[in-house]
Amino acid sequence: MRTSGTSAKQRAYRLGRWAETTAAWFLRLKAYRILETRYVSPVGEIDLIARRGRVIIFVEVKARHDWDSAAQTISIRQRQRIVRAALHWQQTSQASVVYDLRFDAILVNRFGLPRHLTNAFQAS
Repeated sequence: MRTSGTSAKQRAYRLGRWAETTAAWFLRLKAYRILETRYVSPVGEIDLIARRGRVIIFVEVKARHDWDSAAQTISIRQRQRIVRAALHWQQTSQASVVYDLRFDAILVNRFGLPRHLTNAFQAS
């Protein structure tokens, strides 16, 4: 017998995967090359890591019903975990040495194209 909590978790998981897939294709259309999806390190997780030119971006993807609530859901604590995970990725990846690093967010909802917020937050 399933509980409503399990069903809600499954729906949230599917929505998150859909949003990440949508964001990855959106970045590809903007000439980014996806380097990693769902990167997990001992210190945190990053939804997408992509490169275009000399810039590597670490992307947090948020799916909500409206843009404002999506933008506001990236907490300070979550930002810190993303930065720690990005530093871990940088230390373990030889390719990152010659690139500029940036932290972006992509907001996704069901009613339009995703919104790409460049420099959504800083590493400091």
